[in-house]
Amino acid sequence: MADRYTPEQMLERLVGFPTVVGQGNGALMEFVSAYLTGHGIPHHLLLGPEGDRYNLLATIGDPAVPGYILSGHVDVVPAGEPEWLADPFTLRRDGDRLIGRGACDMKGYVAAVLAMAPDLAAMPLSPPIHIALSYDEEAGCKGVPHLIAALPDLIAAPLGCFVGEPSGMTPVLAHKGKAALRLTAKGVSGHSSRPDLGANAIHALLPVLLAAAKQADALKSGPSDDRFAPPYSSLQIGTVAGGQAVNIIPDHASAQIEARAIAGVDPETLLAPIIASCTPEVTAEIISSYPALALAPEAPLAKLAEHLSGNSSIGAVSYGTEAGLFQQAGIPSVICGPGDISRAHKPEEYLTTHELDAAAQMVLALGRHLSA
Repeated sequence: MADRYTPEQMLERLVGFPTVVGQGNGALMEFVSAYLTGHGIPHHLLLGPEGDRYNLLATIGDPAVPGYILSGHVDVVPAGEPEWLADPFTLRRDGDRLIGRGACDMKGYVAAVLAMAPDLAAMPLSPPIHIALSYDEEAGCKGVPHLIAALPDLIAAPLGCFVGEPSGMTPVLAHKGKAALRLTAKGVSGHSSRPDLGANAIHALLPVLLAAAKQADALKSGPSDDRFAPPYSSLQIGTVAGGQAVNIIPDHASAQIEARAIAGVDPETLLAPIIASCTPEVTAEIISSYPALALAPEAPLAKLAEHLSGNSSIGAVSYGTEAGLFQQAGIPSVICGPGDISRAHKPEEYLTTHELDAAAQMVLALGRHLSA
């Protein structure tokens, strides 16, 4: 007989896999695959180009009929903070709090979906429900584009996508897009007493960093959208590194720059002035990018999300998700998941039992809606 899990039991299993962003997730995906197989749910494990990370797509119902996607990522941010009171990859309960890395962002939603999958499989779904699990979302949604590219060969064009990022089970209709840039400067090392015999990589990087700072200031007076905080597109220099010692001419330097764009603005265009300022000594590489999300309040998916969750939608959030990529692929998308994003990426990250159960009930409500 196939194993059944409550949402809390499923969350315990998922948190136990330390699927830190940028690392392999094969063990977790093999567990999910075996679980789905045990319940007769067809699915595809899709190996990413990295060779050790998988996306997964499961379909409950007829894949030839347009249906709805329930999307979540299985990677988590590292958990090296000393403030953890116990092993972050062992779920523990403290009252109604379920504590562990990824419990809120966003293995809680994934657990709710997977725990309810056998119940969905017993329903006469039409349209179908698809479960989409992706990797490396925390590195700029690097995994999900490969999953989206595979969809036309696996299922009919979906009617919509629910992304279960933490939103307090409130439908969210918009978020900013994001692009990240890596700058690398090369110089020639030598003794600092003879700068004429070397080439300072940090000095070479400075004009480009100045261009980035000027672009950040310019964006404050650019196009705006009051749904967001701040209402304008933004840009920041996030990291700068280089050199070995104060008396050595630095032969290398690097920086990472992030841009976040309001809906209707391509985030990569915000980085264009910085790239244009690069000299031959400085190279620039876009390392991640995803578009903004913008779903109209009157869209059928927005109304469906409000009906299923019992909550009115809100206009926008500051964080980003894979929803913009699904939208870019022609799939209407909305964010609606358990928990509060303010708990994510912190020690003692948690989801409450009530929040987890609410997510499970919304999954079942969608199943009943599609079986009516």
